[in-house]
Amino acid sequence: MKLSRRKFLAANGAALTLPFLPSVAGAASKKPAKKFVMVYVPNGLVRRCFFPGEQEGVLPGFVGGFNADKVKDKRKQNIPGIYPIELTETMQPLERHSKDITLVTGLDRTYKNGQDVHAQAASCYLTSVSPEQAAEKGMRHPNGRSLDQIIGDKVGYATALRTLEVSCNGFRAGKEDIYFNNISWYGQDKIAPSIKNPRKLYDRLFMDNGFRTHVSDVTDLVLADAKALSRKLARDDRATLDEFMTMIRDIEVRIKKMETLLANANIKQPGDDILPRGDYIKLQADLMLTALQMGITNVSTFMIGPERWEATMLYEDLFPKPVNHHQFTHNQKGEGYKNTQKIDHFHMQQYDYILNRMKEIKEEDGTSMLDNAIVTYGAGMGDGATHQYFDLPLIVAGKGQGEIKQGRFIQCKSGTLNSNMWLTLAKLMGVEIDAFADSTGVVSDLWT
Repeated sequence: MKLSRRKFLAANGAALTLPFLPSVAGAASKKPAKKFVMVYVPNGLVRRCFFPGEQEGVLPGFVGGFNADKVKDKRKQNIPGIYPIELTETMQPLERHSKDITLVTGLDRTYKNGQDVHAQAASCYLTSVSPEQAAEKGMRHPNGRSLDQIIGDKVGYATALRTLEVSCNGFRAGKEDIYFNNISWYGQDKIAPSIKNPRKLYDRLFMDNGFRTHVSDVTDLVLADAKALSRKLARDDRATLDEFMTMIRDIEVRIKKMETLLANANIKQPGDDILPRGDYIKLQADLMLTALQMGITNVSTFMIGPERWEATMLYEDLFPKPVNHHQFTHNQKGEGYKNTQKIDHFHMQQYDYILNRMKEIKEEDGTSMLDNAIVTYGAGMGDGATHQYFDLPLIVAGKGQGEIKQGRFIQCKSGTLNSNMWLTLAKLMGVEIDAFADSTGVVSDLWT
């Protein structure tokens, strides 16, 4: 039986929020809301393939233990300034976005001995509380309120979900504790739980009436039949609605494909490594982007994978069998770094996918979602082999509604606190604060 628009939109007793349709709303186009997305990649990356000028850099050996920054005195000192963007080997997938991104280097985060380096890389990435501040507050781990939550306080009041936390950790069994697998916190030890199951994420966003407090201008139209709805729409809006419906159906098909893949696995307990990473990450990304498009949220964190997590994953088309990303990072000598760099390149392709989709999605005033967004890509370690907390990699994409000048390479003075960047992003999102964690100022070069 062919499913009508009315039945589809009202499926399972819940109504989907439609994208903005000017011809129905009867109002002039308004300025879209700013969006904020932070994409996190685990286990650091291969420096020589990411940082400009380090192509022939010395390959690091494994530096173990719980301490970090044992090689900090050997760091390459930045020459502060603004330079033309240079797409290194790992950054090549972003070539079509070269005018929409800025690479920032020289950022450090203070480290607190005692907590595992990978756990702290993730759990403290967006909090940046210094060891001294943690001691003053009696914090067991320096993971206070994270940046996304502070921004959500400012821009999330008009949306159903103040913030959205998405994870691409497909493992059902916990192989590490939450500190390896979480970057968002309401406060000290108060986790803002991320959603890693596509079906649960879909249900929370679209089918759970408990989260359906946001009422759009076109909600009443969901009750009308398809013909009546079509008559109310202008040609452009009809195309928008058709595209939206196709996207939702496609997401449902992909979710069922993932569920079938697990259900048909020829083992009693389906192995997590059989989930194709690219398909899984893109599915989660599309769910997040749909939530942003529909106005369900304006702030989201997106964790591409968990820190360490000693288990294999299936990186389709990269390796003939599932591999362990974390172990790769500690075997960079000789030709070993090339395996890690393949995964770095793969992760960058996922970021490229997100940026390209945001360019394709049009807002109510005709601009793209990326024009109205700030979308970062970064890791909690500058290099996985050495567990270093200096020279954290960061890419900032999006125009932020014209407030960010893109297509540049900003070299901050080596040792610039990562919290300075978080303070800068908060201010660009309209948050009126003078400091964040241990910040000492803003990265003013990011502004237009």
